[in-house]
Amino acid sequence: MSIDRVVLAFAGAMILLSLALAQVHSPYWLWLTALVGANLLQSAYTGFCPLAKILKAVGTPPGAAFR
Repeated sequence: MSIDRVVLAFAGAMILLSLALAQVHSPYWLWLTALVGANLLQSAYTGFCPLAKILKAVGTPPGAAFR
């Protein structure tokens, strides 16, 4: 699996997890959803994604977006 797909899968999982936690525990978990969305937006424009840097360092093959 390429870095691009891992980043998208991780972001989707974090959004779904934060939505579930907001339903079960506290609506403050929606801040995690906002943080993930903001990070996706800024990485679309700047190309910088902390998770992509970590995945590259551990040897995950690059995709088209994060090289």
